[in-house]
Parts: sequence; C-alpha cells; structure tokens
Amino acid sequence: MTKTQRLMELVQLLRCHRYPVTAQHLAEQLSISVRTVYRDIICLQQQGVEIEGSAGLGYLLKSDGHLPPLMFSRHEIDALALGLDWVSRHTDAELKSAAQHALAKIHAVLPEHLSHALDHQSLLVATRGEVLFETHLPEIRKAIHTRNKIILRYKDLKEATSTRVIWPVVLGYFDRVRLLCGWCELRQDFRNFRVDRIEEIQASDEVYPGTRFQLLKRWKDYHQLREQNGYREA
Repeated sequence: MTKTQRLMELVQLLRCHRYPVTAQHLAEQLSISVRTVYRDIICLQQQGVEIEGSAGLGYLLKSDGHLPPLMFSRHEIDALALGLDWVSRHTDAELKSAAQHALAKIHAVLPEHLSHALDHQSLLVATRGEVLFETHLPEIRKAIHTRNKIILRYKDLKEATSTRVIWPVVLGYFDRVRLLCGWCELRQDFRNFRVDRIEEIQASDEVYPGTRFQLLKRWKDYHQLREQNGYREA
C-alpha cells in the first residue's frame, strides 16, 4: 500500500466514526504502527483535512473538503445505485426527485468506466407499478427536521378515531407500511402510527422542548429497554 492509498484509507476509516477513534484502533485496522498513524494524521491536517483530537484521546474527522473526491469502488457504486433506485420507486415525489438529483451528481464525478456501470445496473428494485405511501410523508419529514409538533386525526386498527399531538422523531419505511414514531402527548409515551391510517395532519407552530437528537436518543433508549424486558413490536 502506497502512502497516498494509506492516507485515503485513513480518511475513509475516520469517516465511518461519528465519535473519536483511537490511534491504536486505526493502526490495527490499517496494519500499521501507532507512530505511523500519528504521522499520517499530521500529514492530513497539513493538507487541510479538519481532524480534531490528540494522542490518547482519539481523533474525529470534522471535514475533508480540501481533498479531491475519492474513487468509489464497484461495490460502493452498486450499493448507491440500488439504494437510490429503491428511494425513487418507494417514496413520495419529493424524495424521488432528491434521489434522482443525487444520482446525477454522482454520475457527473465518476470516471467513464464507473459511469458506464452506473448506467447499466444488474441490481434492480422490484416495483408493484403503483403509487404508494406518498400521502403526508413530506409534511412529516419537514416536521421532524424543524421539531414542530404535528396534530393528527388517526384511525386505529379497531376503526376508532382520535386526535393526537405528536412530537415526530422517526419515519420508518417498511415493505408495505410507513410508520411514524413519536412522543404522544395524549398517552405521555412513545407511540407508532401507520401513515396510511392518518386521516388528517396539521403542522403546529409550536416546537417541542429540547433538540431532535435528544428526542431521538430518548426514543432509542425506550426501544432498547423494551427489548431488554422482552417486548417486541407487533
């Protein structure tokens, strides 16, 4: 492995970690010495890569925008194309358009042989040939990002209708169901709502307290506790 390849691999490893990672771990992943990791970190920093941290505490990649674009592997191209194809076929118009724009941007920076592979994919997503799951999704995604509470008129599986004020946190994309997960003010607990059973939705001007990341952590902790206690989603 050349030094250039090693530096690219080091940046890629740092990209995969959202929290500081130790030089020892990086050295083990790259089969190099810890001393070499320290030298490579300094080299990358001098080239303009924003890496924070220090020896003993670990390193975190903040930005690598000064580096030239890295090459995608053939498997990475397959994964990107397959994922974006799924989005373009199984989501609402807003995300379909975003997927198409993202694919165009990727296509524009690829070398010719990978661009050709992207145009002639052998990994395809099955579609039922009908428009599914488009209603309410853009409003829900917007509320998730802006932390606005949403007011739902919801009909449950027993055909009982209720009005709920929800703090939206997660939108789950399952094969035949889209699931809104959030804090329900009526139940004072986290609840799941099938999007296809939402009769009306209205975004409130009121935002819920705390940050989206804090609410997301509470939701994850809630489900982890349920799993530890033997609960499973129906």
